[in-house]
Amino acid sequence: MPDGTTFRYGEASDSPLTVRLHDAATVRHLVLNPELALGESYMNGNLTIEGDDLHGFLALVSRNIAWASGTPVWWQEPVNKLRRALRNLQNNVTRRARKNVAHHYDLSGRLYDLFLDEDRQYSCAYFRTADATLEQAQADKKAHIARKLRIEPGMQVLDIGCGWGGMALTLARDYGARVTGITLSREQFDHATRRAQQEELSDRITFKLCDYREIGGQFDRIVSVGMFEHVGLRHAATYFRTIRDRLSPDGIALVHTIGRTAPAAATNPWIAKYIFPGGYIPTLSEAANAIEKAHLWPADIECWRLHYAYTLREWFNRFEQNIPEIREIYNERFIRMWRFYLVASEQTFRHGPQAVLQFQLSRKVGAVPIVRDYLYGPDRADHAHPADAHPGTANKK
Repeated sequence: MPDGTTFRYGEASDSPLTVRLHDAATVRHLVLNPELALGESYMNGNLTIEGDDLHGFLALVSRNIAWASGTPVWWQEPVNKLRRALRNLQNNVTRRARKNVAHHYDLSGRLYDLFLDEDRQYSCAYFRTADATLEQAQADKKAHIARKLRIEPGMQVLDIGCGWGGMALTLARDYGARVTGITLSREQFDHATRRAQQEELSDRITFKLCDYREIGGQFDRIVSVGMFEHVGLRHAATYFRTIRDRLSPDGIALVHTIGRTAPAAATNPWIAKYIFPGGYIPTLSEAANAIEKAHLWPADIECWRLHYAYTLREWFNRFEQNIPEIREIYNERFIRMWRFYLVASEQTFRHGPQAVLQFQLSRKVGAVPIVRDYLYGPDRADHAHPADAHPGTANKK
């Protein structure tokens, strides 16, 4: 504590962690609003961890929250109830959505090059084996999605939230599709357009700087990876109705999103303030309800457990290795903010009620084969890695 008083908690046999609180204001903030205060205190250096063992500390916090079922002390419950109620009022209209996207995705492109894979895949990778590299796992993610979409040459594909263009380029280059990719990020749009020109794929790919509600036409296939988390609960039904309206009668859509596997909760206030303003992680039931209202068939629903934890650890390792270069772009407070973001996210996927959900959707009941054999050909992995193994730890980047 700030006055030097020491408190000890837990079992003596556990691995020790030492946390220091450096001023009384930090103590008050942690008591009144811990979800916001914890990240802010670490960012500002008012809370420090011996050896800067952020993984160990946040793993301990995450396990205890899960054990306690997230039940707050009595004086925090009114605030949490208000946050849960307000999630229904979150209004991500187009102008606000553009501002929210710019906050995170229009950061320096150099930053993303320093911790993502070469294709700049900024979503959960698919670790088929324990020793897969991040590059291989991201390639496997795209291949798995392409199989679910059943892409054929010449198909018209809409990529909602196309990021830096990696998925669109893969579908055009490797599968012969004609792709329209849309994003609200100017930096992503410019980068994706340059990549298409450099790979001489501009005749097969068109990138547009627009909102998903502004796109017209119909498409044989629609893919949306890591976009639904930015829509907001209030607009979930509009998002899936847009997918249905833009999908051809025989078409297939694939939505890849983070989802909660527990009852609904408000967005963590620290994440909402510093990382993803306007973001909301839907529950499985909330997403399913919006799909039902759009009159879409849930041809397949797949839950990826732990894959995002492995992905985030790979991102964190690369981020750490490149901190000297990141310091040339951003200050120490920003670096601590992103360290906290990456580590807290990983521990949430390891110990909290979060996973990645993939919804394969269609307008017709028979648009997709009624068995899943087509997803797992002879080139698929025939063994799974242990649930507690972390892929890539033996592969020093």
